[in-house]
Amino acid sequence: MIDRYGFLQQSPTCSDGWSLSYLVPPTQLVGANGMRFSAEGQLYVAQAFGGQISAIDVETGGSRVISPANGDIIAPDDLAFDSHGNLYATEVMSARVSVRRPNGETGVVAGNVPVANGIVVHNDRIFVSEFRADGRILELYPDGSTPRLICEQLMAPNALSVGVDNYLYFPLVPLGEVWRVAIEGGQAERVASGFNIPTAVKFDAQGYLIVVEAGDGSITRVDVQDGSKTCISKVAYGIDNLAFDKFGQLFVSHFTDGSIVKVGAEGANTTIHGGGMLGPFGMCSVDGETLLVADGMSIAQISCAGVQRPAMLLQHGFPGYVRSVASLADGRLLFANSAGGLMTYMPGEEAETLADGFDRLMGISVDASGLVYACESGSGKVICIDGKNTLTVLSGLKRPTGIACGLGGSVFVSESDTGNIHCLEGGQSSVIATGFSEPQGLAIAGDRLYVLDRGDHSLTCVELGSREMTVLANNLPLGTIGGVQINTLPGIDDLMPGPLLPFSDIAILVDGRICISGDANGSVLTLKRMG
Repeated sequence: MIDRYGFLQQSPTCSDGWSLSYLVPPTQLVGANGMRFSAEGQLYVAQAFGGQISAIDVETGGSRVISPANGDIIAPDDLAFDSHGNLYATEVMSARVSVRRPNGETGVVAGNVPVANGIVVHNDRIFVSEFRADGRILELYPDGSTPRLICEQLMAPNALSVGVDNYLYFPLVPLGEVWRVAIEGGQAERVASGFNIPTAVKFDAQGYLIVVEAGDGSITRVDVQDGSKTCISKVAYGIDNLAFDKFGQLFVSHFTDGSIVKVGAEGANTTIHGGGMLGPFGMCSVDGETLLVADGMSIAQISCAGVQRPAMLLQHGFPGYVRSVASLADGRLLFANSAGGLMTYMPGEEAETLADGFDRLMGISVDASGLVYACESGSGKVICIDGKNTLTVLSGLKRPTGIACGLGGSVFVSESDTGNIHCLEGGQSSVIATGFSEPQGLAIAGDRLYVLDRGDHSLTCVELGSREMTVLANNLPLGTIGGVQINTLPGIDDLMPGPLLPFSDIAILVDGRICISGDANGSVLTLKRMG
């Protein structure tokens, strides 16, 4: 099968006596950000957190990769075509705007455009916005000439559009407002306010400005003459952008899960591309039956009721770009974020810092006594934090990633660079299993330790008594195939510092199912013993 990065993956297999199934099915996109229809009617979708651009057939839902995750365009966030078929893309994490020409060649149109985000092409003129606290609106030139400043000192302007009045319209996301400025420059002015995290605007065929609101999923029509607003539809929250096809049909994207929805004339919604996971990354079981996933831009809660997302990055108080999660005894959640912080958090409240300043935090775990353990992958340290926030370095390893707490104070750690699994106990470290390619996620059930190997796409059971190792599953959708190295995403300073590294994890539910993160296709799998 072809995964969402365009690589050929073999179908997952498991040992006799076990069964594999999908808890969350595969998806073909790594989140969904800016969108534009090509002249041929294909919907081009930027995936900033997948580092690629895909084309979607809105009739069949099929997709193909246009700009790959190991290509020249890094973290594309928004897209626009000119009349010659050139595709322009903002690179939100690398401070530049690139172009992909009809023959497939790529080039950089402008550098030094920090947090380049929204883009629109109007009469073959290129306009972009910077999603930062002192953001600018710029006009760029196809020949790479020095950009022209239109407006500056704006609070996080996002995806923009041009009206018939020759004004550029754009949302100021944190303020919940829509503003405009004349194309040729001048004083910016507010058009409308009271939106719930507006992320993008575009004009429909009737001249109304359509605003998508990430905070609650509202799609709002604005009369720019008087600023009046009408909600025309509502979808799941986490909207990123929107696009109109040649028939005037409206499509909206979601950065949280990569779903794309068509909005009908009466506000009815049709999903043309089902969502999945942005990662998934770290996981834990919160009550034995519910799986919680640190999914980068959001938190995913998976249960018999399906997938819910109780919180996302743009909401106030969210703990950052989240990579790992653990459950605390008082009901709070513990997250490791890309900024190197250990954060305690409950959706709807303000995240609090337990400890920070770490170098590339990966797996985290909490033992029965409340001690917090974390893998500081960049420095090689395994960290322990007690109830008084006293920090102790337990051991120095070569890229520790996964961690699991056993009985009697033992802690198990995967060492990705050596392929070893360590047991830390009583101040001593010993290797209990070896020979893995790139071990990451760990989980313990009784006297068995389960090891997820991102390098060779397998899940192995280690008997802690005998040290016997049994491979339970192969060809799992982890990472990439054939040694292909996709681009490492550099992140965004002050919002989600990078690098935004993946982390493959496992968790065990009360019924014995082993949950497996499948970042190659955005799925969550379960492995269950039969009988």
